Amino acid sequence: MVKMKKVLWWLIAGTRGGKNRLRIIKTIGEEPMNANQLAKELDLDYKTIKHHLELLEDNGIVTTMGEGYGKTYFLTDQMEDSQDILEEIMKSTDIGD
Repeated sequence: MVKMKKVLWWLIAGTRGGKNRLRIIKTIGEEPMNANQLAKELDLDYKTIKHHLELLEDNGIVTTMGEGYGKTYFLTDQMEDSQDILEEIMKSTDIGD
């Protein structure tokens, strides 16, 4: 759990793009989506979404099912168990506003 805390602080509060990554995590947590659906839902460029999804996947925040255009993104079990850390980051920073 300590590793997840460090990873989330870095991904959300410690780097540019943290606000968009937070939005992606929260959106996927409510309903799994593919990259195109996320781009439309969050009004972000498809390439921007893909960049953030790759970073989130590389760091164990999201996982996928399917392939190609229909590849759907889900939160990992570890991320689902770390929602309290996400809340802590949002309360400690202005990112969640």
